[in-house]
Amino acid sequence: MNKQDKPLARKEAGRPAEPRSEAGAVDAFVKQAKALRTVSGLARGRLVLALDATMSRQPTWDLACRLQGEMFQAAGKSGKLRVQLVYFRGFGECRASKFVLDTEELTRLMTRIDCRGGRTQIGKVLSHALKENERGKIDALVFIGDAMEENVDELADQAGRLGLRGVPVFVFQEGHDGAAEIALKEIARLSRGAWFRFDRAAAGRLAELLSAIAVYATGGFAALEARGSAGDRLLIEHMGKGR
Repeated sequence: MNKQDKPLARKEAGRPAEPRSEAGAVDAFVKQAKALRTVSGLARGRLVLALDATMSRQPTWDLACRLQGEMFQAAGKSGKLRVQLVYFRGFGECRASKFVLDTEELTRLMTRIDCRGGRTQIGKVLSHALKENERGKIDALVFIGDAMEENVDELADQAGRLGLRGVPVFVFQEGHDGAAEIALKEIARLSRGAWFRFDRAAAGRLAELLSAIAVYATGGFAALEARGSAGDRLLIEHMGKGR
């Protein structure tokens, strides 16, 4: 079919066909209204943002700080997404902030953190999420890191328990550590989340994905499907692979 052979709009009994352009505009409006209703409705999402703050992450720490701001641009401004910052670094240091609604406050928290040498503590992050979920529903856990130096089976067990409780883990891995990739992908799969590469050269794509996760945390798959951005569709696709 060439451009001139467009299908005719279907007619309803007793009514003339609606112009195709007008019908498309109505469809777009309805889709946008559904997204706004889902994201800005009564639901309140709670998301844990966990960061590896060991020394190897120093080169991209500023990028992570900037992206988290863009992450909540869609859902955060609605005042419906509460975010808790968790980070580990140094010798056994693993800290968690309170849940905040103000994304600028979260940025201030992150910019006060400096990276320090130490081993990974992903197990503490997953354990914390399990305990936090008992106090109040956690809708998603985002983890950004580049290494894994722990017992994989123990991490897998914790990830599986998060999955059973409806807490997907969205992992963004920096670098190409093979052992870490295997473990982090398994954490994402068992928790029914998704794994992505944290690539500083693709900051725009990362921002879209993080924004999609924020939308998911406030309204689930319905909100993603209603908004329908490229990042939303990619997140749905990747989460579907682990289901």
